[in-house]
Amino acid sequence: MIPIIEHKRHDMPSIFTPASLLREAQRQKSMSSGSIPEFCVLDPDGDLSRRLKSSGAKCNQNWACYHTELFNLELQDMTVGVLGCAVGASFAVLVAEEMFASGCRILMSVTSSGQVVPSCRPPCFVLIDRALRDEGTSYHYMPPSPYSMIRGEVLNIAKLIMTDSTSIVQGGVWTTDAPFRETEEAFSFARDQNLLAVEMEAAALYAYAEATANPVICFARITNQMGTIENDFEKGKDNGNEDFIDLISKVAHAWRDGR
Repeated sequence: MIPIIEHKRHDMPSIFTPASLLREAQRQKSMSSGSIPEFCVLDPDGDLSRRLKSSGAKCNQNWACYHTELFNLELQDMTVGVLGCAVGASFAVLVAEEMFASGCRILMSVTSSGQVVPSCRPPCFVLIDRALRDEGTSYHYMPPSPYSMIRGEVLNIAKLIMTDSTSIVQGGVWTTDAPFRETEEAFSFARDQNLLAVEMEAAALYAYAEATANPVICFARITNQMGTIENDFEKGKDNGNEDFIDLISKVAHAWRDGR
């Protein structure tokens, strides 16, 4: 018996639901019910979230999650929710479940990643169209298969912003739960699969999206070569926050205008 793939009924509902958790969190925190922004962003590195917090951005009062804070990013004509430090497949999907139960209608994730097959000069963004399922969470949402795929209608939204950008490429990534077990054998396989980067969330988020029909767009931000060179993990000025906000704005407006 292999527990990660045995005794799974992907067509059956869960006994424990995000709505139930949020109901009790709202009761314990004496919160009234309300919706978070329709467009939300996962910021696993936390750089943008920390900048928003330090600059006095509002913490969203309708976010009842026990583990995290959601900050309002005010764009020129819309409010976006930004949540930091949800690192790894299981945490990212836990938060995604709660976000969509709280009023989110589309989720974007942008995570730092290590370069596998060179495709652009770091720091740069990869629009992830497929993710190798070398983690555990996705197997609770979808039957076993090598890859999780971006949903077609969501890919079409994301591709709208790529026509005038030289800092975004499209391709596949390797999602792992164990960044410090990235062996040469595993890397050789990822290179043979023409995977551009290695990160920790996309395969699970795309499996969740496919299982629930909730729109999720994942980007890998290639920032490093896993510390194998000097002066690695650099994101540019202000930890790359201006580029991050620009990417958020473009995707958010493409989604809103396309509705």
